[in-house]
Amino acid sequence: MYETAVTTSAGRNGHAKSSDGLLDLDIRFPKEMGGTGDATNPEQLFAAAWSACFGTSVSVAAGIEKVQIGSVHVTAKIAVLQENGNFDLGAQLLVKIDDVDYNTAKRLVETAKSICSYSKATQGNINATYEVVAN
Repeated sequence: MYETAVTTSAGRNGHAKSSDGLLDLDIRFPKEMGGTGDATNPEQLFAAAWSACFGTSVSVAAGIEKVQIGSVHVTAKIAVLQENGNFDLGAQLLVKIDDVDYNTAKRLVETAKSICSYSKATQGNINATYEVVAN
């Protein structure tokens, strides 16, 4: 259906560019990890991608369930974790769905977890939590 390619050079202190040239940016370690923090980092890119995918998945879930919703706002918090020399990721997705009650929003989030390709890819691989934010 769709395929893309991004090439990075010099890892976390380098540059990333997509094959179509639309993504073309420097990457740096965040200050919290000893870097300069003057450019984006892989976790921010991952958070943007996952939150966008999950927001769309909520809208798809609403269509499947024939529920009218307003805007969907997803904040993906991605954490780099280190234990015993191993690096892992943690994730928290905060989801706000306008114009629906809490129980409906919770149900749509549960359905979206089985639709979103990022949620499916990370299931069982990283500690991820999903929280419905009240309107």
